[in-house]
Amino acid sequence: MERGSQGEWKLSMIPGESFRAFVPRALPPEPALVHDATLMDLLARAHLALGRLDGLSTLLPDISLFLYLYVRKEAVLSSQIEGTQSSLSDLLLFESEELPGVPLDDVREVSSYVAALEHGIARLESLPLSLRLLKEVHEILLSQGRGSNKQPGEVRTSQNWIGGTRPGNAHFVPPPPHELGACLSDLERFLHDLPERTPTLLKAALAHAQFETIHPFLDGNGRLGRLLITLLLCSEGAMQKPLLYLSYYFRKHRAAYYEHLDRTRFLGDWEGWVQFFLEGVIATAEQASDSARQVLLLFESDRQRLEAVGAPASVLRVYPAFQRHPFRRVPATAEELGLTPQTVRGAFNLMVEQGILREVSGKKRDRLWAYSAYLTLLEHGVERPALSHEETR
Repeated sequence: MERGSQGEWKLSMIPGESFRAFVPRALPPEPALVHDATLMDLLARAHLALGRLDGLSTLLPDISLFLYLYVRKEAVLSSQIEGTQSSLSDLLLFESEELPGVPLDDVREVSSYVAALEHGIARLESLPLSLRLLKEVHEILLSQGRGSNKQPGEVRTSQNWIGGTRPGNAHFVPPPPHELGACLSDLERFLHDLPERTPTLLKAALAHAQFETIHPFLDGNGRLGRLLITLLLCSEGAMQKPLLYLSYYFRKHRAAYYEHLDRTRFLGDWEGWVQFFLEGVIATAEQASDSARQVLLLFESDRQRLEAVGAPASVLRVYPAFQRHPFRRVPATAEELGLTPQTVRGAFNLMVEQGILREVSGKKRDRLWAYSAYLTLLEHGVERPALSHEETR
């Protein structure tokens, strides 16, 4: 259904130029979403896929191992959309106090995304999903790296735009600053099921699109808008752990993603956007479930390989440490496990012989080892992008 423009164009001015900015109507859409057979089928399949993914959290021997690295994979993907060149290995090396292969600001930006997500999930235990919580998350998101000078945690007080070099030639101009209070208040009411209850997955789809249209901050709107999806699903109990992230799907289908957002704004085609979003939930949840199963199979296969060659108990103690973090040095691992450096070094050497580890520093001292096959699984889809979308000025 095409409802026509879902907002008003307001004439605005900055020194030397006038332009039109778009102020969206409050959610939910009017007329209401058409729940036809296609949408209902997608909604049922999305709930099933999400339930299967959430159920994996009870099957994995240690969900924190998978979650630790999966969150970081999402941080890399979401930041790549905004132009960083960091890979997952770069981030893990940075966290291990190693020098990554890209500019430090890129990796700091990704690291801030991890901290912002972890803060948001923790705060949901004591604070409802709200503008206050989003501002806290935004402040951490922009705490370092690019954007740290663009009012972290504060709603913008000047005009921004998407595409182009100024508002007058931009692809899209979000609401002017004086309209943001009402827009964000309406969005918060919608998140709190006012004036009516909206099913969780539909709410996530509509809220993400609306947040992107409002674009309430000077920088970081894209990343925070994607975080909003995960925070909403967790706050409403659709997931016990933050395991679903749509950044890879949005990046893979970048042109369709932006086209659907435009169609919601200018034509009121909410059904097209919701169907695209639900297809993303299904594809992403199934991919995440498959990744978790592949990780489990790898861990079991490599453990059996070590047992088959008669690896001593110390090796079977060292091997799980690489599951927790795939980059390791001898001294830190020895201290962590309460083993001697000689014992740990012997374990590393045996795992190198078995094709499980490889030395990646090229040094003779203070060497660094990596769990190669595990990194390969984790880095699927996190190739450095050739191009990036210019989110705001």
